[in-house]
Amino acid sequence: MSRPRRSPRRQLLRGAAAAAGALALAACGGGAHGGSFLRRHYRELSADDKRRLFAALEADAYARTGVRVTIGDPPPVPGVHFAQGLGLTRCIGCRRCVAACARESNCSRDPQIQYIRVLELDRGSFDLGRASAYYDRPAVPAEGKIYLPVSCHQCANPPCVRACPVQATWVEPDGIVVVDYDWCIGCRYCQAACPYWARRFNFAEPTVPPDEITPAQGYLSSRLRPVGVVEKCSFCLHRTRVGSYPACVEACPTGARKFGDLGDPRGELRRTIERKRILVLKEELGTLPRFFYYFD
Repeated sequence: MSRPRRSPRRQLLRGAAAAAGALALAACGGGAHGGSFLRRHYRELSADDKRRLFAALEADAYARTGVRVTIGDPPPVPGVHFAQGLGLTRCIGCRRCVAACARESNCSRDPQIQYIRVLELDRGSFDLGRASAYYDRPAVPAEGKIYLPVSCHQCANPPCVRACPVQATWVEPDGIVVVDYDWCIGCRYCQAACPYWARRFNFAEPTVPPDEITPAQGYLSSRLRPVGVVEKCSFCLHRTRVGSYPACVEACPTGARKFGDLGDPRGELRRTIERKRILVLKEELGTLPRFFYYFD
């Protein structure tokens, strides 16, 4: 005698029960990311909540990598509005900024994730459709070429933030657009909305060799990320909010990158913007970037 077919309703109930069990398991454990599934949004966490969460993440990092890391959360400095400038006539396309950023930000090496893309263009042309980010030359700069590094523009009117359905990304008071990796659901809407190709998605478990992990980390910046979330440049907020430069600025051998408080009229960045010819990438979109290209 044949067995009766299960009704769609019974199958639906079985699926719901399985999902509830998985949810309960995630709430009880399952790693630092899974175990935080039911916690509150970052902006609702108390100081005690953060201490417990950061301690759990540090312990998880040590268990997985054998490296003792420290996770900090420096707050925005009141009245400061960070921005960056990049001199197109000084950039030589060496990509040292790319490597320094990946190392400082603990970006995955396999699969490889990098926040900065350096585009090579023909001198006298600004056709981004014909630019290449995959040039391989014995020496740079190449004759007849210019270089355009592109990363997160830390927009004051960011389409990525508007696209996020769960408010996992937002603009901090100092102008830095951040991501709460534990709140991100991996829908990638923000990635599609960004006009600067600045966001990266972890399709696989990120891998960083233990001897290459930068141990001083920021919760909203350089901590080790889980699979299935979007990440991006954070202006190295764990460094810049305590008075240091971003890693890309320190690594540039030609001084092409300038960083500072946009509101400081005596600062190098503000003076550079006021005195140089300025280019805002895709200005017509109204994103109001805090990243400015300039020409000497």
